[in-house]
Amino acid sequence: MNFKKILPILLLFTSFHFYAQSADMKEKKEQIKALKVAFLTTELDLTTKEAQKFWPVYNSYDDAQFEMRHQKMKSYMHQINDVALDKISEKEALNLLNKMESSDEELYLLRKKFVRDLKEILPAVKILKLRKSEENFNRKLLHQYRDRGNRN
Repeated sequence: MNFKKILPILLLFTSFHFYAQSADMKEKKEQIKALKVAFLTTELDLTTKEAQKFWPVYNSYDDAQFEMRHQKMKSYMHQINDVALDKISEKEALNLLNKMESSDEELYLLRKKFVRDLKEILPAVKILKLRKSEENFNRKLLHQYRDRGNRN
């Protein structure tokens, strides 16, 4: 068979594979988000009034911090893989380190604004419960992921 005829078919299958992975990741993210909403709702015991104000603020914060972490930080991590670290100049390393510190500061300021906004909606005790509940949820999710990996 001619290679020119096979190449478009291979590209088509490859693109379906990448699309399927992307769709699968999006679906998993949505499932995790739904589980997190249910978990936090139960843990925080929000009143109807609190919930109406809390969820838009929380979802906005959660989306913003996710974007920061997964876009900026991910790009930095690609730049500092083992091979790249052996070849990077001191000036490039310092520049990358400054960018990473700037992103860390952006995340900190985002979290600080989030807590400030929450203080207008929830009592301090529920804000503390939120922090603890988020940690508990992440820990449970990590344990489930590890347990599933051990069974396979």
